[in-house]
Amino acid sequence: MVPTGVVAGFPSPAEDLGASRIDLNKQLVIHPQATYVQRVSGNSMEADGIFHDDILVIDKAIRPRHNMVVVAVVDGAFTVKRLYDQRGRVKLRAANPTYPDIVPKEGQTLEIWGVVTNCIKQFPRA
Repeated sequence: MVPTGVVAGFPSPAEDLGASRIDLNKQLVIHPQATYVQRVSGNSMEADGIFHDDILVIDKAIRPRHNMVVVAVVDGAFTVKRLYDQRGRVKLRAANPTYPDIVPKEGQTLEIWGVVTNCIKQFPRA
């Protein structure tokens, strides 16, 4: 028997554990033709729960808006940051105070490549 949900507190003996499968594509992918996955390298987004070696699900069909976590291309290099877009000011913010904001300078290219919709974690296996 496979549980339909798992309680993260005390288990409920009254809960009937049904056997239903979860289709990860249905859960994680909204736009299949515009969805990609990338593995994270680095620790600039740790306060947002995104850690080194996590896998990001990125949707290029979602319009990026202020405060979304995005994958951006800055001068040809990919980075994951939180988008700040207010009153004509755009910058990319890290979720780790040891990393400075990325503020586009004159002549610098910045493209929002996609919006991060999910983060998949892998735990160590013995």
